[in-house]
Amino acid sequence: MKALVTGSSGLVGSETVKFLCDAGWEVIGVDNDMRGTMFGKEASTEPEKKKLEKKYPGFITVTADIRNPEQISEIFQTYAPFDFIVHAAAQPAHEWSTNHALEDFQINAYGTVVLLETYRRFSPTAKFIHCSTSKVYGDSVNELPLQELETRFDLPKDHPKWEGEDESMRLDANLHSLFGASKASGDIMAREYATYFNLPITIFRPVCISGPAHKGAKLHGYLAYLVKCVATGEKYIINGYKGKQVRDNIHSYDLVRAFWEVYQDPNAPCGGFYNIGAGRESNNSILEAIAQAEKLLGKKATVEHSDVVRKGDHKWCIYSCKKFRTKYPNWKITYNNNRLMKDLCDPYLL
Repeated sequence: MKALVTGSSGLVGSETVKFLCDAGWEVIGVDNDMRGTMFGKEASTEPEKKKLEKKYPGFITVTADIRNPEQISEIFQTYAPFDFIVHAAAQPAHEWSTNHALEDFQINAYGTVVLLETYRRFSPTAKFIHCSTSKVYGDSVNELPLQELETRFDLPKDHPKWEGEDESMRLDANLHSLFGASKASGDIMAREYATYFNLPITIFRPVCISGPAHKGAKLHGYLAYLVKCVATGEKYIINGYKGKQVRDNIHSYDLVRAFWEVYQDPNAPCGGFYNIGAGRESNNSILEAIAQAEKLLGKKATVEHSDVVRKGDHKWCIYSCKKFRTKYPNWKITYNNNRLMKDLCDPYLL
């Protein structure tokens, strides 16, 4: 069996490579270490690529840019047909997109269409996973009747959306950030290719994805970066909402297991789209995450509060994956909040 994984050295891509290679697959990875260019040397995914190549003889990395139709076409003509395609390459940062609008849109929207069109031409029977984001919904979640508690914003427990917001939340008439808008464009195009051309494409919309392979940087990967700051003594700046903003955090392994459920389903709908996360099993506010990291690492964080709220930021991000769980009842969260935080902290305790 053969798979293509874009962003193969990143958090989700590398987790997918490990999962498939461990299952005996041949995997072709596409990566150009864009993170190192965007966020600096410490965010580079090059070390992860080298580890994967060393460990898995069945893994081949091709250095290419998804915005380049000729490069992507050459990859498909050389290695296709594929059985499975996971599109995890993206520009992932809210704030980076603000000052790099053209690059952001080219990667998240145009690059996605380049991949989709090449897939349609050369390997249309492959199951295709498009890794989108909950940011496609914009800041509509801020309209929910949130209560300010001691360490977090949250919904009353009797509220019908307490378990999380579902897929009925609108995608328009709200503020997204340029990143959210570019990802929404790619999301819509993936669904359109699925339904218009009857292609087996599934879209996932996670909130925050994390894991020890995450190269946390100031502009992206907040939970990994937060843990890194506590561990190293680097100052962590909390932007707005008193640090009470809440995020749903799913471990990359659990996300890839969700991809696998779809791959195994012979009746997976063309254009299926799902919110995916750990929900009430793994979420925390920034204040809660700092306190937990301090306890696990045995160190006191250096924190600075800013009253400036990032434009388009959310007070509360827990999205329900009831739709996915109902269709795929064998899928379970294996990394709850405690296990995920421990997984992030453990490398600093070695």
